[in-house]
Amino acid sequence: MPPVDAGRPPVTAAAAARRVNRRGQATRDAMLDAAISSLASGDPASVSGNRIAKDIGATWGVIKYQFDDIDGLWAAVLHRTAEQRGDLPVSVKPEAPLGERVEAIIELMYEGLTAPESRAIETLRAALPRDPDELRRLFPKTAAEFASWGPSWTESCQRAFADLDVDPERVREVAAFLPGAMRGLVSEKQLGSFQDQVLARRGLARAIVALLAPARFG
Repeated sequence: MPPVDAGRPPVTAAAAARRVNRRGQATRDAMLDAAISSLASGDPASVSGNRIAKDIGATWGVIKYQFDDIDGLWAAVLHRTAEQRGDLPVSVKPEAPLGERVEAIIELMYEGLTAPESRAIETLRAALPRDPDELRRLFPKTAAEFASWGPSWTESCQRAFADLDVDPERVREVAAFLPGAMRGLVSEKQLGSFQDQVLARRGLARAIVALLAPARFG
C-alpha cells in the first residue's frame, strides 16, 4: 500500500524552515500583543517580565528565549506599537490643502493616543528611568528604539507637507512640539477637563496652520 502522502510533492528543508519561522513569528507577535494589552491596563505592576509572562500564560524562560532579556522585550513591544501605528502623517490625503492636512493629523493623533498601544507606551515610559543616560545604560535596546522614533516622526511630517510651499524648519518645529501638545489634550480629556476639547483641537490646528502657511505680503 502506498504511503498516505504519495503523490504529494516532497517538502523541502527550506519550505519546512519557512513554516517554522512563520509559526515562531506568529508566537512572538501573539506574545507582544498580549504584553501590549497587559501594559495598556495602566497598572505599574505590569512593567515586569514575570507579570507579563503570567498574563500571557507563558514562563519567563519562554519570553527570554524569544527576546533575550527584559530590555529585548520592552524594545520589541515598542517596535510592535510602531508597526501598528504606521506612518501617521503620511496617511493623510496627499491632495488635501494645508489646513485639512493639519486637522486630519491632529484628529488621527487624538484618537491614536487613546488606543491600547499608546496607553501601553505611557505605562512603560512611566516605569523606565527618566534620565536618558541611565536609560541607555540599563536598557540600551529600549533606548535605541525610543531614539529612532524622533527622526522617523520628523521625516514623516516632512513628507506629509513636501508638496506644499512650507518652510522645512517650521515643520521640524511642529514635529517637535505636536506629540507633547496632543498628549496634553488627551490627558485633559481623561482627567475630566471642563474645556471644550473640539475647540482646543481646532485652535491648535489653526495655530499650526498660521505657523506653516507661507508669508503673504500685500
